[in-house]
Amino acid sequence: LNKIPTIGPSAPLLSYIGAYQFLHNANEMIREGYMKYKGRAFKVAFFDRWMVVVSGHLIEEIGRLPDDQVSFQRGAQELLQSKWTLGRETTEDPYHIEVIKEKLTRNLATVLPQVMDEIQHAFDDQIPTKGDEWTEIHALPVMTKIVARVVNRAFVGVPFCRDPTYLRLASGMIGDVYKGRTLLNLVPFFLRPIVAHFWLPTNLTNQMMSDIMMPVIEERQRKLRELGDDWTDKPADVLMWILEEAEGKDSRLRTLIQMLLVINFVALHSSSGGITHALYHLAAQPEYIEPLREEIELTIAAEGWTKTALNKMWKLDSFMKESQRINGHNCTSLTRVTLKDVYFSDGTLVPAGTLLVAATLATQSDDNLYPNAAEFDAFRFSKLREENDSIKYQYATTSPEFITFGHGKHACPGRFFAVDELKSIMAYIVLNYDVKFEREGVRPANKWISTSVNPDPTAKVLFRRRK
Repeated sequence: LNKIPTIGPSAPLLSYIGAYQFLHNANEMIREGYMKYKGRAFKVAFFDRWMVVVSGHLIEEIGRLPDDQVSFQRGAQELLQSKWTLGRETTEDPYHIEVIKEKLTRNLATVLPQVMDEIQHAFDDQIPTKGDEWTEIHALPVMTKIVARVVNRAFVGVPFCRDPTYLRLASGMIGDVYKGRTLLNLVPFFLRPIVAHFWLPTNLTNQMMSDIMMPVIEERQRKLRELGDDWTDKPADVLMWILEEAEGKDSRLRTLIQMLLVINFVALHSSSGGITHALYHLAAQPEYIEPLREEIELTIAAEGWTKTALNKMWKLDSFMKESQRINGHNCTSLTRVTLKDVYFSDGTLVPAGTLLVAATLATQSDDNLYPNAAEFDAFRFSKLREENDSIKYQYATTSPEFITFGHGKHACPGRFFAVDELKSIMAYIVLNYDVKFEREGVRPANKWISTSVNPDPTAKVLFRRRK
């Protein structure tokens, strides 16, 4: 590791200063490393280890590294301290990934009508507009509540997707995990089990969620065992699919509630931020509303509210992808832990046991990859698709230049559901509301917590029901 250049102090003991600087200025330090060592590796200090960051052609190489050389699961564990914040069993046996890939993604067309129904109910409840009056909302908390309902319509169905206690527990996982991660990263590894036991709310959250969900889980188990796969009115939701995947495996059944919370965390922390980032762009630049409206209305008139319609909304797809390109969820991605010494094509050696990531926002802000990259160009990708109708420019498509969803075989398996969900919510907003900021044209700055980027949680957006 000494041969890999460092951003921040690197001498013994002084590296702790670098770790403190990274905690407060992660994005700036990653960008500095990207500009100095573009296409190469550099490292930054954590309090307990070094993190190696790569960019350029090395991103594609990370995506191709076999699982016996680098571990995606251990990378997630290191990034989120997930053994403690999400539970050891769920990280050691992440069977939900196959459920998302094989069941949810393949049933998107079936799930979409339920999603659209919940979007309408959630907006009516959360944004009660009156006539021509503007209604002011705290955008991030309200969008988080709406996303939680919409997502859980597909996860657990009615009535639980509207249950206030259930939603509070599901949404609360976001704060619990990030606070826990930050706290655990500040203490030595041998103290983490103690800190996790006494200071993290995971056990209490699991118990409260279990009180709500175990009766319905037990009833579904009973019907599944008595009637098999074809019982009448069998739910087609994520809870049913993970229950089927866990059936007959005691370890999975014991952690079913934990797994439901994990799936909620993964879905909610990215989607609630993603829709709020996009909403801020729309409210700051309302000139985009009319072209989006026109496309959405014409497409729905021809196709109805269907998966086919969403696929044909190129401008909406571009708007959402451009928002994610600029804002993202994190300034790094493709997180891995090296299991063996890894050699990149430029000769760089990354020793076994190293935390390895790619520079996400720095890559997606490179003018050589995206002309005028700092500018929010809502229809950047739809214009490229008109010139060359390539899957490369679609929102859900990853590439070495667009890695917010990761890239390679471990790219986010739920991104196809997330894209449809976010596009559906934004389409509903565009069709049914006018939106703006009180200070028109001024988008609030993002807020950073270490490597994580969030839309300003204090910002308010004005909504008015469209005439």
